[in-house]
Amino acid sequence: MSIRFRLLLSFTSVVVVSVILFVSAAYLLSVAVTGDFRSISSFYNIHYSLHPLSEEEENLFLDMKYLAKHDPKLLLDKERLEEYDLQLKMVQAQLAVRHNDAIIYSTPTLNSRELNQVLPDYEMGNYAIRSTLNSGNQFFSYAKFDFYFDEAKQDMGSIFVLRERSPFAEIVRTLLPILIIVFVCVLLLTGFLLYRYVTRKIIFPLDRLRQSAEQIKGGDLSQELSTNAGDEVGQLVMAFEDMRRKLHDSIQLQLHYEDNRKQLLSNISHDLRTPITTIKGYAEGIRDGVTNTPEKLERYVDAIHTRAADMEHLVDELLFYSKLDMNKEPFSFEQVDLNGCVRQVVNELTLEFDNHGVEIVWNNTLSEEQLYVLADREKLKRVLLNLFDNCLKYMVQSPKQITLRIDKQNEFAVVRISDNGPGIHPDSLPHIFERFYREEPSRSQAIRGSGLGLAIAKQIIEGHGGQIGADSEPGQGLALHFTLKLFEDRR
Repeated sequence: MSIRFRLLLSFTSVVVVSVILFVSAAYLLSVAVTGDFRSISSFYNIHYSLHPLSEEEENLFLDMKYLAKHDPKLLLDKERLEEYDLQLKMVQAQLAVRHNDAIIYSTPTLNSRELNQVLPDYEMGNYAIRSTLNSGNQFFSYAKFDFYFDEAKQDMGSIFVLRERSPFAEIVRTLLPILIIVFVCVLLLTGFLLYRYVTRKIIFPLDRLRQSAEQIKGGDLSQELSTNAGDEVGQLVMAFEDMRRKLHDSIQLQLHYEDNRKQLLSNISHDLRTPITTIKGYAEGIRDGVTNTPEKLERYVDAIHTRAADMEHLVDELLFYSKLDMNKEPFSFEQVDLNGCVRQVVNELTLEFDNHGVEIVWNNTLSEEQLYVLADREKLKRVLLNLFDNCLKYMVQSPKQITLRIDKQNEFAVVRISDNGPGIHPDSLPHIFERFYREEPSRSQAIRGSGLGLAIAKQIIEGHGGQIGADSEPGQGLALHFTLKLFEDRR
C-alpha cells in the first residue's frame, strides 16, 4: 500500500469519524432538548410537528376528541374542562378551547388574548392537526381538533392541547441539517487541502528522492536535489544530496587517481627509458669490443654506473613520494631552530654552490635569532635540499645568486628561496609541484633529475600543516616559499 493511498485513507477515516461524532452529539443534544430518545429520525422530520404530545397527553387529547365527535356540548362544561386541564397539568401540558372566534377556556398560565391571535384558523377537514406556534416569547407544539357544537353546523369549536417547548430546540432543528452539511463540506475541504499539502511536502520530495536514487543506481550522479523545507523530509533530502555530492566527488577523485596512475606509469616509463637505453647501448658497446682500450672501458663503465645511480635515485624518490602520498611515511616532530637548520643545509652545500659559481645572499633580519618551529628535522632538510637543487638546475647564466629570507607572519614562519634564473611562464607556474612536471614540452633530459623534488617538498610541507608556493616571471627568476607553524612553549 503506497503512502499516498494511506494518507487518503487516513483523511477519509478522519472525515467519517468526525461526521459520526458530530451526528451523535447532535442526537444527544436533541434528546436533551426534546426528551425523546426513541429515534433520531424524528428530530429531522420536524419532530414537534409530527409528535407534539407525549403518550399521556395524547390519550387525554383523544378523550376530548371523542367527546367532540359524539357529545360536543360537554366541552362547554367548565368543570369538565378544568378536570381535563388538571390532568394535562400533571403531564406538563395545557388546554385551550375555542368557540367560534372566542377562547371559552384556557389554562390560567396562558394569555388567552395573545393566544387567540396566533391560533390557526378553522380547518374542519382536520387535515393538519399537529404543528407549532409562537405566542409572544413562548414556543408551543400542539394538537388540535376542529368540530361543530350543533348539528346545524353553525357553531364551530376547536380543542387545543399545547405543550411549551424551548425556542432553542426549534433553532437547532432548523439549523442542524445546514450545520451538518457545512461541517461535512469544511471537513472535506480541510482534508483535501491537508492531503494536497502533505503530498506536496512529503510525497513529491520522496518521489524526487526515488528518481534520484534510480539515477544513481544507473550511474548518473549529476542530478542535484534541492529543498527549502527545514522539516524531517527536507533534512532527509539534504542528507541524500550530501551523500550524492560526496559520492560524485569520490568517483571523480577515483577517476582523477586513475588518470594520475596512468600518467605516473607513463612518466616512469619515459624517465626510465632513457637511462635503460643508455645502459643497454654502453653494455652492447662493451660486448661488441668497442672498448678496446682501458680508458674507453672505464668511461663506458662510469657511464653505466651513473645511469644506474640515476635509476636508483628515481626509484627511491618515487617510493618516498608514494609513502608520503598514502600517509604511510611517519613524521617525527620536534622543536627545531629554523635559522640554524637552514644555515646547516647551506653549509653542507657550500662545495656544490662553489662548483656552480653560486653566491648565497641572506636578506633576513631574523638570521641571527633562534626561530623555533615544530618540524621533522630530517624531512625539513630534505625540503631545503630539493628547493636548492631546483635552483641549481635551472640557473644557467652568470652571475648566479640565491637569496634567502626568513620572516614571521602571524603564528607562522615563512622561508623564501629566490634565484636569478630564467624564471617560469605564468601558465606553467601552478603545475611545478606536480609529479614529473617539466616546463619543456618535450621533457628533455638536458636538465637531469627525477621530476619529484618539488612534489616531495609539497607533500612534506603540507604534512607539517604549512603551505608551499612559487612566484615567478619569465626572465626574473623563481622564488619558492613555504610556511611552518611556530613552536609554542606551553610549559
